[in-house]
Amino acid sequence: MDGDLWEFQFIYANSRGGEASAARQHGRFTRAAHIRRCDLERVIANPVTEDGQVDQRILDLATFLTGARLPFEATDRYEYWLLDPKDHSPLALIFSCVDASEMASFPKLTDWAALPAAVMPIETSEAERSRSYGPVNYRLERCVAERAGSKPRAQWFTRRYSESENFPPFLIREDWEDEEQQDLCQRYLHRQAPRLLMLHGVNLEERRRMEWAARANALDVARFYQLYPEIADSNVMDKIRIEARLRLAAGETAYSMGRRDGVLYQ
Repeated sequence: MDGDLWEFQFIYANSRGGEASAARQHGRFTRAAHIRRCDLERVIANPVTEDGQVDQRILDLATFLTGARLPFEATDRYEYWLLDPKDHSPLALIFSCVDASEMASFPKLTDWAALPAAVMPIETSEAERSRSYGPVNYRLERCVAERAGSKPRAQWFTRRYSESENFPPFLIREDWEDEEQQDLCQRYLHRQAPRLLMLHGVNLEERRRMEWAARANALDVARFYQLYPEIADSNVMDKIRIEARLRLAAGETAYSMGRRDGVLYQ
């Protein structure tokens, strides 16, 4: 997700019965390894190990990744949304996938999960701490669940970013009637802003709003910057990146550095 640390995944497929059968029988992607760009370059430079020559397919993949231009085009246009019971419009994104054939392998959940507090901690006020309030992440989860109603529904949609569609630009509805719920939603999205800027198909006005929110987390912006498909306000982004470079030079590290904190955390 940052152009430096790559995560390799694979799928087992049963080749009996031809390609169509294999497509139906393969499982979820399984994480196999993590490797940094500098290690990929070493493999290419010296493709021999104690066990012999490195498989050519690994060298091909390493060569592709070291020359890859980021960000890649967004291809997960099949999206599974929790619905608002009032008008059955999209409320919060639960899953997404690349191929239509994958939709059947996803569980029919009607629960939206926030990015965990262990991955993305959100600062709480002194009043919240004195009252032993839980993390903002999980309080927002409860808000979404309550809004979805006692009989929540979810539905698959096919997205086309070139068309005008009524989907929340940052994957969750922001129009809350209750002031406290509105505050929780905005605090969550503002903390998530460095990640949300990786989304494709966001108009410049909405992107500019999230770039301003991302100023509070400069180190995260520096980490994910290569994955931003476009910039709405280059002056704001330049200032954020300068701040991040100064803080990194002073020895500061982002909270998530050195751990897996997947954007699509499940």
